[in-house]
Amino acid sequence: MVNMVGGWQGFSMEDSRKRNMQMQENFKELSPAEVLVKLQRGNARFWTGCASRPEASAFERRAMIMQQFPSSAILGCSDSRVPVEVVFDQGLGDMFVVRVAGNSLDTTTTASLQYAVHHLSVKVLVVMGHEGCGAIKAAGLPIAQIEQEPQELANALKMLKRGLDEQRLKNVHDARAYDREAVITNVRRQVEGLCRDAAIMKKVQNEELIVVGCFYEISSGIVDFFMTGLISGEK
Repeated sequence: MVNMVGGWQGFSMEDSRKRNMQMQENFKELSPAEVLVKLQRGNARFWTGCASRPEASAFERRAMIMQQFPSSAILGCSDSRVPVEVVFDQGLGDMFVVRVAGNSLDTTTTASLQYAVHHLSVKVLVVMGHEGCGAIKAAGLPIAQIEQEPQELANALKMLKRGLDEQRLKNVHDARAYDREAVITNVRRQVEGLCRDAAIMKKVQNEELIVVGCFYEISSGIVDFFMTGLISGEK
């Protein structure tokens, strides 16, 4: 309830301002390595059935109005089975999330992630693919079949298809292994695309940012992080 002097449920705007400043200080104290561990531990809670499902109180939400301090940014898939905040057991304000079919880069997704890195100063940048990705499966179809889709969808699938090392994948005969390798190949391609941004690489080299790929196994709930060689401190 809002009262006549601008308070809300007993909290003033000054209380909210102070809480927001505390959030900012907590954010500044986190190192990229600590943020990555935070994500790994959150996922471990999720897949072991011990998720804390963090919720923000009305006071916390009010404090967040002023400014956000997400510690990580994630490019994930639109798939309904891959709700990123749930998979990592994170709460409001913890993650800057961009979701698009096939967790692929285009002008909008790239711009969103650049904003997270350059203006929000996130500490970890993640590209997450997942088991059973329909976009990656569709991208592996023959071009003639892809071209039967609506134009924008066909264009998106063709872009994904260009990033798949189909010649190498032909040697993978197990269906589950093929699915995983195709998704990971796409994740690596998207990470490489992000790291063509000179400003992102400067943050990596200055140990202000970790860039990492991961694979989410829907069946187990486990996120498998794999370093791409583009992590903080590595050239």
